Amino acid sequence: MTAQHAVVVGGGLAGTTAALELAGAGLRVTLLEGRPRLGGLAFSFTRGDLTVDNGQHVYLRCCTAYRWFLERVGGTALAPLQDRLDVPVLDVAHPKGPRLGRLRRTALPVPLHLAGALAGYPHLSLTERAAVGRAALALRALDPEDPALDGIDFATWLGRHGQSPRAVAALWDLVGIATLNATADQCSLALAAMVFKTGLLSEPGAADIGWARVPLGDLHDTLPRKALDAARVRTETRARVTGLTRTAAGGWQVAADTPAGPELLDADAVVLAVPQREAHGLLPAGALDDPDALLDIGTAPILNVHVVYDRKVLKRPFFAALGSPVQWVFDRTDTSGLTDGQYLALSQSAAQTDIDEPVAVLRAKYLPELERLLPAARGAKVRDFFVTRERTATFAPTPGVGRLRPAARTRTPGLYLAGAWTATGWPATMEGAVRSGRTAARAALTGLGRPRETRPSGPTGGTPQEAA
Repeated sequence: MTAQHAVVVGGGLAGTTAALELAGAGLRVTLLEGRPRLGGLAFSFTRGDLTVDNGQHVYLRCCTAYRWFLERVGGTALAPLQDRLDVPVLDVAHPKGPRLGRLRRTALPVPLHLAGALAGYPHLSLTERAAVGRAALALRALDPEDPALDGIDFATWLGRHGQSPRAVAALWDLVGIATLNATADQCSLALAAMVFKTGLLSEPGAADIGWARVPLGDLHDTLPRKALDAARVRTETRARVTGLTRTAAGGWQVAADTPAGPELLDADAVVLAVPQREAHGLLPAGALDDPDALLDIGTAPILNVHVVYDRKVLKRPFFAALGSPVQWVFDRTDTSGLTDGQYLALSQSAAQTDIDEPVAVLRAKYLPELERLLPAARGAKVRDFFVTRERTATFAPTPGVGRLRPAARTRTPGLYLAGAWTATGWPATMEGAVRSGRTAARAALTGLGRPRETRPSGPTGGTPQEAA
């Protein structure tokens, strides 16, 4: 008997995950990706002798699905987690001069694990710290799955709970912009509640930060290709899908332009793991109640500024900034292969203002800011300055977006959706992408009459709670 065949369209984290899960259940799988590489919007490229990540991506200990992905492709040791959450926060606009604070946790139970960090956080007054504590307790009582929360913006809720503009900037947006790619006034309360409850108010170690110590291309392209090959998945890059047709027998025919020429693939199930607008263009009539809702899911940009100095100017692996347009700064020297000097990457989320600015304008803006933040940079020579722009880096987590995000299962049998923009309950993160791929694969297997066994919860198995 011929094995059932599944076609996965899109080789980002969602599509790669779906392909691995389907192949692991015994299906014959073909993965089609239009780009020359896997990894979606979390990838690497070369610039001279440097290996550059298009953007700085991090994950948290609570990201159980992404941790499963890393383990599945053999990359866990290459993207280690902090032993304990520790975020240096430098305020260069403090009235008494630049001040360094830290957001660090202890091993105490929630919420006491952050009580010491909040009590000693120098960027808020005593009154503001007390108000933050009360708001955190109120946030902990919210249910992110409550549809009413989706229609409220986070800033309005924070204002109702006594949060000053300074508290929003120095704490809530410090975390929220990095995880949600939006300021509090542009963010759904449901998504914000999900992020803060899961990351900061669920378990003491939930927010411990992990990031790649190798280029992202190793984690999201090279290693996954090996895993897909080992699972006997046929992987085709530079393969553009041009159409989906329902067959008379109830299956699917997928039309694709591949490097070898046009091809028609027969499939028992199809997973569309592509951005929402691309999915909209491929969906057959009747697949969704309101397919145009996909076009109403907005996008948000992320800008990354890359600076190579002739000497070391930053001693820490990363820090966050206040009182400056700079948001987060990471040392990417070792990862890039640089052997002389230091390479810093500035991750700028919710970057609508800067995303289309010329490089010269961005250079004039950010180099002086780095000198304000890092005194050692004032005498250093800039060997290289360049930017990477992802204009549609994530879906926009605006109020009301929850009702627009579709489930994995469509109305047409055998057709499924995956991607961080689908109804995962998470914002647009690597975690959300992997979760969507697993959900789509499970739905496809159920539809084919071969549901996958439920794994035990934890990083190597199922999801104890779909959260960010």
